[in-house]
Amino acid sequence: DRFSSVIITSGTLSPMDLYPRLLSFNPVVRVSLDMSTFRKCICPLVVTSGSDQAQISTRFEVREDPSVVRNYGALLVDLAHTVPDGIVCFFTSYMYMEKIVQEWDKLKILQRILEKKLLFIETKDVVETTLALNNFKRACDVGRGAIFLSVARGKVAEGIDFDRHYGRAVVLIGVPYQYTLSHVLRARLEFLRTNFQLRSEDFLTFDALRQAAQCVGRVIRSKNDYGIMVFADSRYNRYDKRSKLPRWIQQFLSEGSLSLSTDMALDVTRKFLRDMSQPVDSESLRDMLLDADKVNACATATLEPGTSGALGGGAATTKGPLPSKGVGQLLSAHPSAKGATPPEDSSSGTRGGLAAEMPSDVAGGGAAEDDGAEEDGSTPGAKRPRVEFLS
Repeated sequence: DRFSSVIITSGTLSPMDLYPRLLSFNPVVRVSLDMSTFRKCICPLVVTSGSDQAQISTRFEVREDPSVVRNYGALLVDLAHTVPDGIVCFFTSYMYMEKIVQEWDKLKILQRILEKKLLFIETKDVVETTLALNNFKRACDVGRGAIFLSVARGKVAEGIDFDRHYGRAVVLIGVPYQYTLSHVLRARLEFLRTNFQLRSEDFLTFDALRQAAQCVGRVIRSKNDYGIMVFADSRYNRYDKRSKLPRWIQQFLSEGSLSLSTDMALDVTRKFLRDMSQPVDSESLRDMLLDADKVNACATATLEPGTSGALGGGAATTKGPLPSKGVGQLLSAHPSAKGATPPEDSSSGTRGGLAAEMPSDVAGGGAAEDDGAEEDGSTPGAKRPRVEFLS
C-alpha cells in the first residue's frame, strides 16, 4: 500500500527469470542493460589450461592433481610479473585455499610470487583479515604491489571494493559452488524442488555463477576504473555456464577470450594493459553520462503516454519531471543516452545504473504515481505496485 512502483536493480540478477519464480511475482518490466562505458574497461578471460596444455579445474576428481595445482600457481606467478599494483585471487573455500597454499610453498611458487609482489591471505579471523587488507592497500599505494588471497562467499568477496590500483586483476580459481553435503543446503534444495519445481543442478549453477560475478565485480567500481577478470576453470568455457553471467560481463566476452591457455591469456593481458595506458579521451568521457538538463529532456521525450520509456517496453510511466540526481545514472545505462557530461558524484555509475543509488521518491514511489497501475479489488482506489526488474 505504501509504494506504487518497486524497482529491483543489481549487477548480479542473472538469470533474470529465476527471481520472479522464487519470489512469486510477475515483473511489469524485465530488462538487462549493457554497461555504459567510453572504452573497453573490462577484460574477461576464460583460462582452461596451463602452459603445458593440461586442463585446469577445481572439480572434485582433479582439484588436487599435481598438474592442476602447479598450473594454477604458474598462472598467478605470470600475472604477478605482468599486472601492476594489486591482484585479488578468490578460491572456492578456505580448506581448498589452505591446501593449495601449502602445495605452492613446497613447489617454491610463493617465493617466486614474492619476488614481484607481497602476499596477503584472508583468514576466518576478522581482525587478522582487516590488518591484511590494510597492509595490502599500503603495498599498492607505495608501488610495491601485492596479491590478496581470498575466498568466494567470504567477508572480502561480499563487501570490500578493490577499486583503482588495488584491483587491476581478479583471478577466480574454480566455480564457487556451495558445499553440497550440507544438511541445510539439502533441505533448501528439497524445498525448491517441491514448491517451485526447480532442479537442484539449476539452482546450484545459478548460485555459483551469481557468486562468481560478485567476486569479479570487486575490481570495477567507477567509470574510470579498469580491470582484468580471469575465470580459471575449464567449466567456464561451457555455454551453459558462461551464459548465466551478467550481461555487463558477457558484452566484453568475445570468442578470443574463451578457451585460453596461460600463455594466450598473458598475451591478451599485455595488450589490454597497453590500451588502458593510453590517455583518456575526455570528450568520450563527457558523452558517456547525462547532465540534469538532458535527463529532464530525455524524460519529457520518452515518458509521454503511448511512448516507450528509455528503459524499454514502457518501463517508465511516472508523472511529472524526474529528479536529476540518481535518475541520470540509471537512464545513462541505456544505449540511447548519449551526449552528456558526468554528474559530480559518479562513483557508482560505471555499471550503467546497476549500482546506482536512487532517491527515495524514485525508488519508493513517494511523489511519483503510476498511470498504468491496476486497481486492487480488495481496497477501493488502492493501486497495485508495479515491479520493474533490472540487471
